[in-house]
Amino acid sequence: MMGIVEGFDMVPRLTRGSEDVVKWKSFLDAIREQYRNDVRVNFCDNYIDFNAGELPALPHEGYKFLRFSGKVTGQIAAETHVDDYLRIVGRIARSIFGSRVRRWTENSNYWGFYDWRDVHASERSFLKPGDNTTAAILFATVECSSRDDYPIRVVNDKFYEALDIPGKGKGLVARCNIRSGTRIICEKPLLLLPSVPPEELQGKVASQLRPLSKEEQRQFFSLHNNFPGRHALAGIVRTNALPCGSGASIGGVYLEICLINHSCLPNCHNSWNSETQRETIHAIRDILAGEELTISYGPDGSGDPTPSRREHLQTNFGFTCHCELCSLPQEDLQASDNRRRQIQLLDEQIGNSFAVMTEPLKSLQECQALLKALVDEYGADNTVLIPRLYYDAFQVAITHGDEARAKVFAERSYKTRVAFQGEDNPETKRARGFMQNPASHMAFCLGSRRWKTSKTAQPKNLGVDEFEKWLWRDRG
Repeated sequence: MMGIVEGFDMVPRLTRGSEDVVKWKSFLDAIREQYRNDVRVNFCDNYIDFNAGELPALPHEGYKFLRFSGKVTGQIAAETHVDDYLRIVGRIARSIFGSRVRRWTENSNYWGFYDWRDVHASERSFLKPGDNTTAAILFATVECSSRDDYPIRVVNDKFYEALDIPGKGKGLVARCNIRSGTRIICEKPLLLLPSVPPEELQGKVASQLRPLSKEEQRQFFSLHNNFPGRHALAGIVRTNALPCGSGASIGGVYLEICLINHSCLPNCHNSWNSETQRETIHAIRDILAGEELTISYGPDGSGDPTPSRREHLQTNFGFTCHCELCSLPQEDLQASDNRRRQIQLLDEQIGNSFAVMTEPLKSLQECQALLKALVDEYGADNTVLIPRLYYDAFQVAITHGDEARAKVFAERSYKTRVAFQGEDNPETKRARGFMQNPASHMAFCLGSRRWKTSKTAQPKNLGVDEFEKWLWRDRG
């Protein structure tokens, strides 16, 4: 691209949540009012088109927007007053989105946040090549390389950047597209501390802080504190520490991972690796450049219904969540809560060891019903409960000698754990061991031998649906 380009990026990118939707509507309404009599501005079905230089369009759906920029040098830019459009549109955007609007200019060697390929991909989502508008005509001349392979643009060897997030303080934002299953962070804890009363915790934190460098101490004190007062050091730990494993009495404080904010529909999962003594963050769905990285602050990421989530977050972290899920219309939020209550009920029923011993078919059917409920609520494979679900199904099968099905369930548990926890996690290694030798589990044939099969007895040449019916013993 010849000449000097200036503009602004939206960082983090907007979501489909109601708060962002309302703000984007206000922004477009202000643009329409500003340019209602401007012959260079066309109000199209899917976007607002600017017939000035190489200015892009503004989509009607804010989550598709990344950048508004244009060439500010040359005769065409001068004749069409490109710099005026950039200045006014940027001013309106800043009045609504604040620091989320990130200005840049190539004239000062200050580049935009996004790779141009990501910008062109966002434009491709709403521009139609056949449209007779300036934006569509210009876009038709752009050679758009595929992003299907998720090429990585890493800054300082990191997939992310720590930024100020309006209303949240600091947060981590993806610098590039991140493929589901990618390990984003592997971090050693700055502090490891027990779960004890604040007055006792205060002294333990102080003793661990003293040998740290001045910079590490500064970063610790920059972490958020929901419990200010006499025991400020303990308050920082209580606000930020992550348990070192499910139900652990020891928690870790991390300089980078503790900057990751909460969502009730997170795009990442945090997991403690007891062998490496590191906390890991993995993408649990494809993450687009500009999206904020999020994890669940809920207990074990289990996903409670709205009332329980709100109480937990307010009590323990001092905020009311406004994520995409929590800002759904009431009817949709109620439907989500109903699914989550069903998930909790099924999870409790599957944990009944007596039923596994005496009614294995019923337990397996409950596992299948739970899988459907999880997919309905979170999407395919996008929940930390799925590896555990497959392990539960494995236990049902192996308790009654069915090595063939147990091997399949163990393999599925292993593959999802690789994506959520990594190949080096002890739980992943354990699942791989059961996949290779199902009969090594202590519950092998403990209930009965009624389903006895060998681990190689899976049927061949079945279609996907037929195989699933065989796997779940579905005779319907």
